This record gives sequence, structure tokens and C-alpha cells, in this order.
Amino acid sequence: MKNIISDIKSLELETIKNLKNSKAKNTVRAYESDFKDFALFCLKNGLNSLPTEPKILSLYLTHLSKKSKFSTLKRRIASIKVVHKMKGYYLDSKHPIIMENLLGIKRVNGSYQKSKKPILINSLKHIIKAIDDNEKKEFKRIRNKSLILLGFSGGFRRSELVNIEYDDLEFVNEGLKIFIKRSKTDQSGEGSLKAIPYFENLEFCPVIKLKDWINFNNIKIGKIFEISDKSVSLIIKKYAFLAGLDPKKYGGHSLRSGFATSAAEAGAEERNIMAMTGHKTTQMVRRYINEANLFKNNALNKIKF
Repeated sequence: MKNIISDIKSLELETIKNLKNSKAKNTVRAYESDFKDFALFCLKNGLNSLPTEPKILSLYLTHLSKKSKFSTLKRRIASIKVVHKMKGYYLDSKHPIIMENLLGIKRVNGSYQKSKKPILINSLKHIIKAIDDNEKKEFKRIRNKSLILLGFSGGFRRSELVNIEYDDLEFVNEGLKIFIKRSKTDQSGEGSLKAIPYFENLEFCPVIKLKDWINFNNIKIGKIFEISDKSVSLIIKKYAFLAGLDPKKYGGHSLRSGFATSAAEAGAEERNIMAMTGHKTTQMVRRYINEANLFKNNALNKIKF
């Protein structure tokens, strides 16, 4: 009997380990951070956080709605549910008291999420010029131009960009192939391949600038950019400011959204944009396309004064 109990405990521990490993480490940390905020709310109000019940989660969402975006509320629900699953508890996150409350919050506050501005072609050129004009350290000048041009041209997420390794690169006659081992929408780790051709304008060619960086730093192994994903955002803000742009309006996502919006403006097809960015659904890509076409397809263009 003792052996059976011991085996069950061992299986439980292994199951919890598998649940944790089903998510990327950064994702698990984000879940735990979200749950910590929920646990603090429960502690202050004498409520149970683990296991909790739909009514308590609904109260927390109402509390959170006064200071947070609607997207944050949905993420917190997912995080709290995952933590419960990891600990062996069930939480009905689709309970009517939660869903109806969310619907009411959405009607009162709206759900539109204002994101950081995309870095479009002209702004990108100004940022690269700002690096050349202001960065005295050759090391940072070469690295940051490579980082920003590669981030834009590949439609990369920050996490993907900083995790590129030397062995993931293959320089070919047409340009560069980059193997992405894992991404936000590829938690199983199947990987994907991105192709970046040479640009006619060598000054802004990500392939040439990446070669410059690899040769300058004599990279033969490991990560290409030894920086954190947060550093990407700080670098963009720094040079956006030096380029005369408002740094508050730009962030790490600005390169990715800038690529998608610029490609849409140039007439690239939706599926081709998604092939580069790795989006699994059309919702976000269509938002970029709609933004790119705000003036191009504007009904006012038909009116003559």
C-alpha cells in the first residue's frame, strides 16, 4: 500500500513538472507574476486565492478594471486558471458570473487596446541615422544598427530576436535564412524559418549589417545579441528620442508592427505578412492592414473641393 501511495505522489510531481514544461519559462514567470497580484488582493480582503472560486475571481476583475486594460483582465484570468491547473485544482473560468461581469466591463470601459506606434520606413531611416550621428562607441553603433534593422525586416518579437544564435543562421546567395527554434505561438518547439533577402540600399540592409556585427565581434557560437528583451525596448526608445521622435510612443513591439504595417502599405498579401511575423490568426495582421489603408482607401479621396 505504501508503495502505491509513493508511486501516486511521484506521478503527481511528474505531472506538475510536465504542466510547467508545457509552457516557456518566460510564460510561466508571467503566470506566476499575475497570480501573485491576485493572491495579494485575496489576502487583503480575507479571500481564498488557491483554490479560489468564480465569485472571488469576478470581484478581482471588477477591482482590476478600474486601472487596467481589458486585455490585462483576460490575461489574468488565463494566468490564474493555469496556476490552479499546475497545483491540481479546477477553476471554471467560463462561469457566468465571470463572463457576464467581463461583458459589462467591456461595455462600460471598451476593449480597444492602444498599442505602441509602429516604426515605419521613414522613421526607421531617421533612427539608423541617429545611431550613426550619436553613438560614439563603434561596438554599440554596429550592434544596434544590426539589431534594429534585423528586428524590423524579420517582423520579430523581442524574445525571438534576442534568442537568435549563430547556429540558427544560414547565409545564402539570396540573403539570410534564420531558424526560429521557439516563439510565443510555437510552444511545442517545432520551429520556423524566416528568409531575409539582400536590400538594394546597402545602408539599410539587415543582412549586410548583421554580417558586419558578426565579423566585428568575431561571433562563432552562442547568441548573436547578448542582451535582454527589455533592452531592445530601451534601445529603440533611446534612438527614437535622438531621431526627434517621441520615445513614449515607441517600444519593442514597434519594429514588428512597423514591418507589418509597412508591408501592408506596399501591397503585400496578408498571408505573406503572416508567414514572416508568425501570426497564427488574421485578427492582428488585419488591424495592421486597416491602419496602413486608413488614407489609401479613404472615402474622402473621392470628394473634390
